[in-house]
Amino acid sequence: MASPLDQGKDLLTELIARYAPQVDYLAIRLEEAEGTDILLRGGKVETLSEGLSIGGQVRACYKGGWGFASFNRLSNLKARLEEAIAAARLVGDEETLLAAIEPIQVVHRLKLTGSDPRQISLHRKKDLCSHYADILQQVDTQVTTTSVRYNDSAQRILLATSEGTLIEQSWVDMEMRFAATARNGETVQTGRETTGSRKAYEDLENLDEQVLGAAKRAVEALKLPPVKGNTYCVVIDPILTGLFVHEAFGHLSEADMAYENPDVLEVMTLGRRFGPENLQIFDGAAPEGHRGSYAFDDEGTPATTTQLIKNGVLVGRLHSRETAGKLNEAPTGNARCLNYHYPPLVRMTNTWIERGETPVKDLFTDIKEGVYARNWLGGMTNGEMFTFTAGEAWMIRQGEIAEPVRDVTLSGNVFRTLADIEAIGDDFYWDESGGCGKGGQGGLPVGCGGPSLRIRNVVVGGAAN
Repeated sequence: MASPLDQGKDLLTELIARYAPQVDYLAIRLEEAEGTDILLRGGKVETLSEGLSIGGQVRACYKGGWGFASFNRLSNLKARLEEAIAAARLVGDEETLLAAIEPIQVVHRLKLTGSDPRQISLHRKKDLCSHYADILQQVDTQVTTTSVRYNDSAQRILLATSEGTLIEQSWVDMEMRFAATARNGETVQTGRETTGSRKAYEDLENLDEQVLGAAKRAVEALKLPPVKGNTYCVVIDPILTGLFVHEAFGHLSEADMAYENPDVLEVMTLGRRFGPENLQIFDGAAPEGHRGSYAFDDEGTPATTTQLIKNGVLVGRLHSRETAGKLNEAPTGNARCLNYHYPPLVRMTNTWIERGETPVKDLFTDIKEGVYARNWLGGMTNGEMFTFTAGEAWMIRQGEIAEPVRDVTLSGNVFRTLADIEAIGDDFYWDESGGCGKGGQGGLPVGCGGPSLRIRNVVVGGAAN
């Protein structure tokens, strides 16, 4: 029996041809998705579900005004199509500016390198979660709360546009999150680990050491002294580098942020120096094998690799076709939506700082008193400002890693922090655990990467001196 997507190809082509003359641009996106969601708290099942969804969306643009409608029955497509067109014609009063792309007709399936999670039983997935939950709980009696979350999703997309594009794409994404909270009196500490893959179910197995590490860190941190709040020279590991470049800098590189906010556009002026000569920052879905990788974005623009900072200077930003058209720049293939309920927004894909040339051990040289921070517990950004909490940390004394400390938060202004990068390590690590949120669309898979960094003048929150 043919799927709704297979049945819908001819219908989409017919409707596009019939309704395209009424607007400047018309796109219809159909989607089939199936997935599994499991959540265990304290070893007990809170969520255990498998789901299948079928739906679609219509986007119409007329004189710069957009109409959007979503649906979950193919029989409703024609009505939703007319609604989107009517909305676009109602609000459009300027000029439609969409950067040009070549229409393409292609089928692209992201191949797995191992087992497809759809072929793994729900019972086996639940047993894997229970196994990891047991590891978290058995570390120590001071572990009071644990959680294990498993999620997989397989999506198949069909995109047709009034310009002649007809693209079918499919992929599978998997993610697991682990957390353990330990308590000793009023002192509470949490250890977390997250992992993800678009390659194979096997990537989520055999994570015992990683899971064990989360619980051990929580317990061991109970005995550690809190860091003394101050401004320090800080060395961060590649995982924190990836978080920093994504959260603190990457979102400011999304061109809708700049176009819609003149102050951001002024700050993010191409050609402005932001960091040292050896700083290189990229974003792109073109590199294969990462959770933010794909062949075409949700507007049908081919994936690219965009250099954002070259030799310390801002040279690029991330675009949808509309932001590229309005800013007279090239589209970058960064228009993404979480699913058919939402329109595409300018979103990061895989964002990274290129490795440097400084041996990691030399990053600590000559630091009389500083902080070495690894991994992450959480964080937030507000425009140019950021605050991240490290998963584990040590003091640096006389150029050597010294005693461990806890409650380390790193705060600052992203532009000053980029300028304060003193050295870039020769290591590199891809973190495939990211789920990015924007515009109500949370959990969009992304990749983050980078080397260790040495940064001066970082505000480290902690106990008062």
